[in-house]
Amino acid sequence: MLELKYIKRDLIFKFPAGTSRGIMLKKPSWFFVLKDDDHIGKISTGECGLLPKLSFDDKPGYEKKLKEIIDRVNLYQSLDIDLNIKDFPSIRFGIEMLKKDYLSKEEKILFDSEFTRGNLSIPINGLIWMGEKQFMFEQVKEKINDGWKCIKMKIGAIDFEEELSLLKYIRKQFSKNDIELRVDANGAFTPANALEKLKILSDYDLHSIEQPIKQGQILEMAKLCELSPLPVGLDEELIGINDEKQKKYLLESIRPQYIILKPGLTGGWKASEEWIDIAKSLGIGYWVTSALESNIGLNAIAQWTVTLGKDIVHGLGTGQLYTNNFDSPLYVSKGFLSYDPDKKWETF
Repeated sequence: MLELKYIKRDLIFKFPAGTSRGIMLKKPSWFFVLKDDDHIGKISTGECGLLPKLSFDDKPGYEKKLKEIIDRVNLYQSLDIDLNIKDFPSIRFGIEMLKKDYLSKEEKILFDSEFTRGNLSIPINGLIWMGEKQFMFEQVKEKINDGWKCIKMKIGAIDFEEELSLLKYIRKQFSKNDIELRVDANGAFTPANALEKLKILSDYDLHSIEQPIKQGQILEMAKLCELSPLPVGLDEELIGINDEKQKKYLLESIRPQYIILKPGLTGGWKASEEWIDIAKSLGIGYWVTSALESNIGLNAIAQWTVTLGKDIVHGLGTGQLYTNNFDSPLYVSKGFLSYDPDKKWETF
């Protein structure tokens, strides 16, 4: 007999996490927890990692939908039923994750690979959170001293000149051959000033900039991608677009240099693979990023990322952010995410 429930957990940040949309002290996540009497002791999980004010499904009725899913699964004793979750990307990913975990032969091994066997590591960027200049400066120094080779800096919240001074500090010590620099504006610039700022930023040999202006401004973003001396990646722009034809229209219209995929915001692995296939057909690059999930969600994203065979630095280090995360075999060292198969999972 199947018994499905959900548990909400607020993930508590180790420090105030600053973005251009404000400061986060905690982030809510909902977890599907499935027990099966035919497999005594096995607990399958799936994380619904909602991001307040950003996720497409951050709207009234979220927990009502979760309860509806619980009731249907428990009634029909199956995960393979229509759950009517097209408009809930984070829940779609949570169910996708849950199904994969339920069918797995080993605990939390969703995609068996050299990564889960402990023989392969995923290169990831070190994230520099927004805050006072000194706080950002200390983060940069720490990442460099720890041996990171790719640093991603969130910009757009403090004075632009101060942000430039941080980039200048990095480039004064390390060339682009030593450290890859990425920036993420989270839509902080305006169509009126974005191109000028991108030209200034390009002086620092940056790899790319994510979402320079707010999503939904297709003509303005297309113009930026055409004229920018700095490669542009779409991030928030992909959120809420579920139809394959709409995805193709967006990428054909804007023609960015990259797309950044967060499965928790785009609707899971299958939905993300649709974006990837379209991007490849248009010569657009991509990488994968977690969306502040716990280690349960991060594990699912990382294992899938390895199957893509993409030789690029991904954004999968966010599992280290919380004081109350789940103990897991995942660990980060010197710019790589790895998996220790000898370490056990903490479960509900």
